[in-house]
Amino acid sequence: MEEKELQQNNENTAEIADLGANTDENAAKSVEELAEVEKLNAELAEQKDKYLRLMAEFDNFRRRTAKENLELRQTAGKEVIVSLLDVLDDVERADKQLQSASDVAQVKEGVTLVFNKLKNTLQSLGLKPMESVNTDFDVEKHEAITEIPAPTEALQGKVLDEVQKGYYLNDKLIRFAKVVVGK
Repeated sequence: MEEKELQQNNENTAEIADLGANTDENAAKSVEELAEVEKLNAELAEQKDKYLRLMAEFDNFRRRTAKENLELRQTAGKEVIVSLLDVLDDVERADKQLQSASDVAQVKEGVTLVFNKLKNTLQSLGLKPMESVNTDFDVEKHEAITEIPAPTEALQGKVLDEVQKGYYLNDKLIRFAKVVVGK
């Protein structure tokens, strides 16, 4: 029996030695895992910081853009208004002349000059009138007010008269022409 006890003691000692070795391995693994967890936590904190900074930067960008957009809208018409002030001055002078003028020819000439100045100013800003009369009716450019019988067959489907002119601003349609179409 002593041999058996001795053998069993030797086996227990071997198991204890194995457990000690496993404990050292487990401790080493635990230290590695803890280091990995700390590394991942540091990376996560860094990513959170980057995210918060990016969100703050985007929020500042959005506010700045909204402010610039508001300022642009408030001053968008300034160029047009400033260029039309000369025409307004001419209209006021023409109105004064109308009050005291007796020569209709001079009044007509003055009004024509003011009208031409207005047209030239608007053309210099990119406004261009649409030519519609005797062209094919196009729903993309024209608004049919009415249809009348065409005097000739060649004028069917064409614009016969223009009730209100259409306009382009820098080659972009800004107002449809109101027209009378031949049927």
